[in-house]
Amino acid sequence: MTPGPPHAEGPLPLPPAQWAALRAAYAEPPRAYHHFGHVEEVLRHYEDVAAGPGWTQPAETWLAVLYHDAVYRAGRRDNEIRSAEFAIAECAFWLPPGAVDGARVAELVVLTARHGQHVPEDFPGPGAAADTRHFLDCDMAILGAAPDAFDAYHRAIAAEYRGALPGWLFRLNRRRFLKALLARERIFLSDFFHDRYDVRARRNLRRAVGAAR
Repeated sequence: MTPGPPHAEGPLPLPPAQWAALRAAYAEPPRAYHHFGHVEEVLRHYEDVAAGPGWTQPAETWLAVLYHDAVYRAGRRDNEIRSAEFAIAECAFWLPPGAVDGARVAELVVLTARHGQHVPEDFPGPGAAADTRHFLDCDMAILGAAPDAFDAYHRAIAAEYRGALPGWLFRLNRRRFLKALLARERIFLSDFFHDRYDVRARRNLRRAVGAAR
């Protein structure tokens, strides 16, 4: 069964073959979390921003959401670069010349490699900078999900790393990452996501860090 394109009402039409190639990329290798279901969840947050503060470059940001984890191997350090390259190649192949700014799509995708390291001051001001803050927060919004959804995400990340890292090393690195997020003055870069999700994200993180002891 091949489901139809999700969120086909996006800011620009994609040909069915492009959707098929995108879904195929997210299915290889099989993933516990970074599959197309994750993309669909991030798209829901994208739509929340569209209905709220809005996007300056809706098409480019939408495509960055679609492609940001297209290439994913747990433990590799080049996933984001390769996903960005894939996005540029696919958009150049399937979309009319000049339809989107491929460099901007790639820029956003590559920025996801540094989740937990950015601060709002890295992207000051309105316009494209606000898009960047909102885009990165869309991808991190799972931290502020309901407890059962957060716990499912937390287990799925562990499942993806099983076999990629020794269990003890994954648990050590994961706890360090979660503690670092919890220690940050701002988990989310934008006021829009901070106001919505900061309190619940901190509760989820405290629970996860405590369970990892």
